[in-house]
Amino acid sequence: MSTADKAQLRVGMVGYAFMGAAHSQAWRTVNRVFDLPAQVTMVAVAGRDRGKVTEAAERLGWAEAVTDWRELVSRDDIDLIDICTPGDSHETIALAALAAGKHVLCEKPLANNVAEARAMAQAAATARASGVRTMCGFNYRRVPAVALLRRLVEEGRLGDIRHVRATYLQDWITDPQFPLVWRLQKDLAGSGALGDIGAHIVDLTQYVTGQRIAGVSALTETFVKRRPLPSASAGLSASPAGDEAGAQTATGEVTVDDAALFLARLDGGAVATYEATRFATGRKNGLRVEINGSLGSAAFDLERLNELEFYDATVPATRQGFTRILVTEPDHPYLSAWWPPGHIIGYEHSFTHEMRDLIEAVAGGTDPRPSFDDALQVQLVLDAVERSAAAGSAWTTVDPA
Repeated sequence: MSTADKAQLRVGMVGYAFMGAAHSQAWRTVNRVFDLPAQVTMVAVAGRDRGKVTEAAERLGWAEAVTDWRELVSRDDIDLIDICTPGDSHETIALAALAAGKHVLCEKPLANNVAEARAMAQAAATARASGVRTMCGFNYRRVPAVALLRRLVEEGRLGDIRHVRATYLQDWITDPQFPLVWRLQKDLAGSGALGDIGAHIVDLTQYVTGQRIAGVSALTETFVKRRPLPSASAGLSASPAGDEAGAQTATGEVTVDDAALFLARLDGGAVATYEATRFATGRKNGLRVEINGSLGSAAFDLERLNELEFYDATVPATRQGFTRILVTEPDHPYLSAWWPPGHIIGYEHSFTHEMRDLIEAVAGGTDPRPSFDDALQVQLVLDAVERSAAAGSAWTTVDPA
């Protein structure tokens, strides 16, 4: 089918920073790589600063720039709203878009709290009856090695899953002089390392094992309690110093966690440990997951994105050992559209695969995954972690979705 004969999926995106750039690259690329039932049109991007959003539209490939996201929601020439903003605006934008009959892709975590996430999931369920589709952007599901790990579990190659270990380690705020950006403010971000990167490993482990976290015992810590304000007009509480030197070093309170650690039980019987921190000095984006089963084990490390470690306990002991699988074969998930075996792909491809799956679902009239219900369940785990930590690591049951 030629491009001219295909259905159109006309996209409007809200936000143009880190995630906006990653999503834009995927929207630009997806039809050039995969043969899909619909052709993407990048209609417009929204941002509050006219100059910055105009520059972003030109740089990222959007036809127009607007300064009010409500314009995207109200336009008849837009079918899908892509939300790439801080968490405090996810609910408002998503509910308005769904009420207007737009499909919605929302970055993770779904919302800043359970109440918002429940409202979004309910609105998605209501809109589904009219053929409106929703998806939450947990992009690591779309790494081919992660999808292969899920396949191994589904095929029973690991046997009964017994133990899960998951870590996500970063170090970008170890310097106490790093400013008080929005990710360090609970009213904007919802939580700190827990929601920013912990949400990823919660979703990833539940995805690959097919089991959900049922209960947790957690602790959280904020190592740097106050940080320099980004500007004098930031509108945050400043230190009491009133002289010129004090004004130059005005600080605001960090209201989120710097690190979160918890034990968990999964509803299929497995036990698990999770660690998410932005204070692991020397670790830039160190995500690692290991799954131990009765018949074998497997491990994925994001810094070796094209590889999967696999241990097969069913072969004779003389031939047992962890095997490095180079996940670049055309029979591996997503890779038939890319390069010859051995030619690796990167981080940005996970977003291209995300858009591929979303387009196929919307065009085929099916519900994409992870759904808003899936994302609500992750939000309930984050909430249980916070409640457990506040109660001195007390065992806390994850509320049902």
